[in-house]
Amino acid sequence: MSEECTHDCSTCSANCDHRAPQHEAPHPRSRIRKVIGVVSGKGGVGKSMTSAMMAVAMRRLGYKAGVLDADITGPSIPRLFGVRGPATGDGESIDPITSRTGVQIMSINLLLDDPEAPVVWRGPVIAGAVKQFWQDVVWDVDFLFVDMPPGTGDVPLTVFQTLPVDGILIVSSPQELVGMIVGKAVQMAKMMNVPILGLVENMSYAVCPDCGRHIAVFGDSHVDEIAAKYELPVLAKMPIDPELSKEADAGMIEMYAGTPLEGAAQAVAKLLKADT
Repeated sequence: MSEECTHDCSTCSANCDHRAPQHEAPHPRSRIRKVIGVVSGKGGVGKSMTSAMMAVAMRRLGYKAGVLDADITGPSIPRLFGVRGPATGDGESIDPITSRTGVQIMSINLLLDDPEAPVVWRGPVIAGAVKQFWQDVVWDVDFLFVDMPPGTGDVPLTVFQTLPVDGILIVSSPQELVGMIVGKAVQMAKMMNVPILGLVENMSYAVCPDCGRHIAVFGDSHVDEIAAKYELPVLAKMPIDPELSKEADAGMIEMYAGTPLEGAAQAVAKLLKADT
């Protein structure tokens, strides 16, 4: 019987595996105070950008931060930070690559001879790589952000079951369809008993360079309605900013001067302050 179920799981016909996560210990030399998952129900909403920007925001607040790139088949974190492998170790552990401002990073691209080589692996192998990034990498961070692939498949399930996730950020975009997608992410988090810190809306608007007016490029935002439906806070509404895109393409995301995720960073920082 799992802690969350009220019956003997071994005798019922339901699949209760997800209700009894077996969290794995990180590497013995790791120091990880809080684990934050960054999730989305669909691709293309800026989840990796949000993960990177959150790590940058926490560094600016004076915390140690890292990004575990769990999007094994579509890794983009090294490119955003402009870092390259190969990551090295001593045979028993792997050291993360450190960015120019001190963000610790581990991604499959930092272990491949050719970072453009496709990762053509099946689900269990991909999930195993994520576990390796948790168990074999020596992290020294206050906040470890886990950039997860979109959807509710093998990797998100592995992360929720294996890592002691302290909370998740759900990334969305303004389209009305996203309401249904966010709902799937919310329901999965509830099934796994993982706290939801709030919603981050990316590509929320563009600012007219002449008059400063906010332009809803993808139509009116529905994030406030979605947040109200699930009783969640909206932590940030990130604009479409050509300067951010420019810095990201150049691998200089840490040089971006904007602070669109300040509210989300403060919400995450409260997790650590609550322990003191």
